[in-house]
Amino acid sequence: MTPSPPARSAPQHPHRITLADFRAAAREVLPATAFDYLEGGAADERTVRWNAEAYERLALLPRVLTGTSGVDTRRTLYGTELPSPIVLAPTASHGLFHPEAEAATVRGAAATGALTTVSTFSTLTLEEIGAAATGPWWFQLYVQRDRALTEELVHRAREAGAGACVVTVDTPVTGLRERDLRNGFALPSHGTPANLASPGGPSAGSSTGSRPGAPGSTHQGIHDPRIDPAVGWSDLDRLRTVSGLPVLAKGIVRPDDARRAAEAGIGVWMSNHGGRNLDTATAPLATLPAVADAVAGRVPIVVDGGIRRGTDVVKALALGADVVAIGRPYVWGLAVDGADGVSATLRALHRETELALALLGAPDLASLTPDLVGPAW
Repeated sequence: MTPSPPARSAPQHPHRITLADFRAAAREVLPATAFDYLEGGAADERTVRWNAEAYERLALLPRVLTGTSGVDTRRTLYGTELPSPIVLAPTASHGLFHPEAEAATVRGAAATGALTTVSTFSTLTLEEIGAAATGPWWFQLYVQRDRALTEELVHRAREAGAGACVVTVDTPVTGLRERDLRNGFALPSHGTPANLASPGGPSAGSSTGSRPGAPGSTHQGIHDPRIDPAVGWSDLDRLRTVSGLPVLAKGIVRPDDARRAAEAGIGVWMSNHGGRNLDTATAPLATLPAVADAVAGRVPIVVDGGIRRGTDVVKALALGADVVAIGRPYVWGLAVDGADGVSATLRALHRETELALALLGAPDLASLTPDLVGPAW
């Protein structure tokens, strides 16, 4: 079943102030199949729930009488100063959610100074996205079996302005997305990936080349014919050499993997793919303290999964993250109001983060230390 393009904006909601408000509005404007594609996880979706519940199980222990008169939320990543520790995680097929697709996303992020991570499976080409971007952005890569194509993608991203390469390492196969299977979901023409189209051949969104694991793919078995399931550490070293860009490994949750990445100078992006691949995989927050100990400040740590409030942001930073990344929430904003909706979701979460810092007695991000977090019960 192919959803129609979404409407440009939701009905007016004068009190849309939280990420949950944007989710409710997105549900109103998106076709049910597109909303399920965005919201769904693997199998019973336990990991999707655990990602959010991990934050709920932690309480904050604020300091008082600190004399703090203001808060500083700036963070520098690979030489780029960001006004906020909140960045945008890669999500595919923005054309499913707004007619202007990733162009609206990067404009909305730039309006707040936020960094965007652009998916291999973007609806627009890397060149189109780079032309629309006035703020910093990174490129998320699925390593292709065709290594020449892989290197071409990285070169194109760098030429278009990407500041880093984020290699997804947790997806040798795609998880069992049961909502999509029940809906008979297939990417429509306004959502198909542009960067993997082959001249004179089928596009990456056609029936012979759809997103890995998407219903409607004609390949047999669990493996996609294009995505290489056998990526190893040497491939990340090779990509760093070929690209000349910083490289991060997205999908790490174990301290031993994090230590190996740090020893190789590879950034650590803690993620379980938003609960969309291996159901019952741990929430990144649960292993963050151990990962932070293993990394020992040698490389940046990015954490995503389940972040819905400013209090979630400060918990992750206090336990060792350098920045946090959000995925579904900014897509809700994109669906509701394009670039302005992306900006609005980021501003809402940033304001909550500022308030949490002030109420914790933490004047800046460096003041967020593990002693500010404890069990909720």
